[in-house]
Amino acid sequence: MLLSKTTASRVALAALTCLLMLAGCSTSPSRPAAAETHRPDQVKALVSADLVRLITLVDRELLPLAIRPTSSIDSLRTAFVRCRLAYKQVEAFSEYFLPSSSRLVNGAPVPEIEVEETRQFEPGGLQVIETLLYPAPDAAGRRELREAVSQLRRQLRSLTDTWAVQEFTDSHVFDALRQETFRIVALGISGFDTPAVGTALPEATAALVAMQGPLHLYAPTTAAHRPAHEQLRQQLDAAVAYLRQPVDFARFDRYEFITRHANPLGRALLAYQRQIGVAPFTELRSFRGDAATLFDSAAFNPDFYTGNTQWFTNSAKVALGRKLFFDPNLSGTGTRSCASCHQPSRAFTDGLAVNATLSGSAARRNTPTLYNAALQAGQFYDLRASTLENQSLDVIGNRNEMHGSLPAAAVRFRKEPAYVAMFRQAFPQAEKEMEAVHIQNALAAYERSLVRLNSRFDQAMRGNPAALSPSEIAGFNLFIGKGRCATCHFLPLLNGTVPPSFTDSEAEVLGVPTTPAARRLDSDPGRYAHTKLPSLQNAFKTPTLRNVALTAPYMHNGAYQTLEQVVDFYNEGGGVGLGLSVPTQTLPADKLHLTPIEKRNLIAFMQALNDTTGLHLEQPRQLSQQHFARK
Repeated sequence: MLLSKTTASRVALAALTCLLMLAGCSTSPSRPAAAETHRPDQVKALVSADLVRLITLVDRELLPLAIRPTSSIDSLRTAFVRCRLAYKQVEAFSEYFLPSSSRLVNGAPVPEIEVEETRQFEPGGLQVIETLLYPAPDAAGRRELREAVSQLRRQLRSLTDTWAVQEFTDSHVFDALRQETFRIVALGISGFDTPAVGTALPEATAALVAMQGPLHLYAPTTAAHRPAHEQLRQQLDAAVAYLRQPVDFARFDRYEFITRHANPLGRALLAYQRQIGVAPFTELRSFRGDAATLFDSAAFNPDFYTGNTQWFTNSAKVALGRKLFFDPNLSGTGTRSCASCHQPSRAFTDGLAVNATLSGSAARRNTPTLYNAALQAGQFYDLRASTLENQSLDVIGNRNEMHGSLPAAAVRFRKEPAYVAMFRQAFPQAEKEMEAVHIQNALAAYERSLVRLNSRFDQAMRGNPAALSPSEIAGFNLFIGKGRCATCHFLPLLNGTVPPSFTDSEAEVLGVPTTPAARRLDSDPGRYAHTKLPSLQNAFKTPTLRNVALTAPYMHNGAYQTLEQVVDFYNEGGGVGLGLSVPTQTLPADKLHLTPIEKRNLIAFMQALNDTTGLHLEQPRQLSQQHFARK
């Protein structure tokens, strides 16, 4: 008998209760406060004990059942769910301190790609085991299952050995706990790592419950700190209680959970940390170490992605980059500027299905928005450029796009007094005159100034309940839940930059057809063209959905003209769901079964993601007449 997702959730809740009893945990720990100087060591001991319990579950329950050919599928799934819940109790620290090892324990069930070395490694861990248990395995699947569980056992022991020598501070503990809160919001409640078993909510509960032990070790030693600690404890208990409601995955109110529980919990964690004198980290990160929630304004630092401190942004670089952006003299013909294709009035797109070459013929791909492009670890649909600097070099030098020469442009601009003055302000430490690399960096600085994270959606997440309509809130809940959109378009950026570290950008294989009516896969090989790795055939970067209502047409080839068409494509299960042959498709091929009202609500939410603040300042100064003729 197959377990339904509702049944699986009930099994998970029962297993969670059992695990907490074994661990001696409750929602109100009563252990005495620890000595302040030993708190990190005691946190380490707590996590070590949880790792031992996880390994014991694998050794005594899951592995014997996997080895025995006659084990029932129900017993295997029950043991598997218990192991997943046990892993969630160590997730905050394993993912934070040992991400590489954790990837082998609970990484995505797809090959790990090393693009620079053009290699890929087979996946392993809990998510791989999940694919072997749902649906029920045949004889060959049983053999794979035994090997996968044995491999999980080896990886857990390796992780445990590495954890035994890990050293950290109080600041690391609180940083890890806040990042786990962010992980639950962005990944946990979306079902990102539980696509088949359907235990996302019990697992999020287990992850939050696991925070109670470490926080109890930081119980206040002075009366002045007790109110803040009590508020933090109550906030955590309330979040756990909300997750434990008897509601299934699709109907869980994620908007309410995030705004009323997860975000306040993040703020309470940071406030208490500061009150007891534990300083948050302030070193350069993509996402600030002192941000209380995923939705804090100015929480992201685009300069993180430059890879070099000398290329960090300043206002003079932005001004120079803006002037260059609208200057057609960057092109070899003197007729096309960056703004010819990235038009501010179109949210820095061009409104075409695919861009046009200098000769007027159709190019290969759709023009992406530049809004929030700075908050990605790779550029272009095929992620071939690691920085915005490299991106501009590629475009300006491309004979079909701008057919220009950066060194030649630098020579021309050195003769223009306005450019010379702006260059000296932007690069006061430069030992030479303007060079190609300065043009690249100035253009990138301008693009990094185009971060916009203050849509009505953001305002709602920051505490303004009137910012979204009931329909838009319903659409948000669909986006994170039943629609599965947030398992690729991650909160809060709504692109493929993976939270909570935001250091990697993902690509997906969707199976996009040549046209909506066609039953033929688009021939663009995507990332495969540059890597020759089979699993990246037809893989494209997951773009941002911010300002998506302003950036039609959609997909890498501009196949879809409306959001309604895009939603229908996903609702059918992508290319495979439409009947196309897409062997490498990473999008789940099963239908979403969205109702007409649900589709409208989902689109209403996406329309609430618009934020073009300051757009009136970005007026094209000289656009190619050839470009307008193409319209």
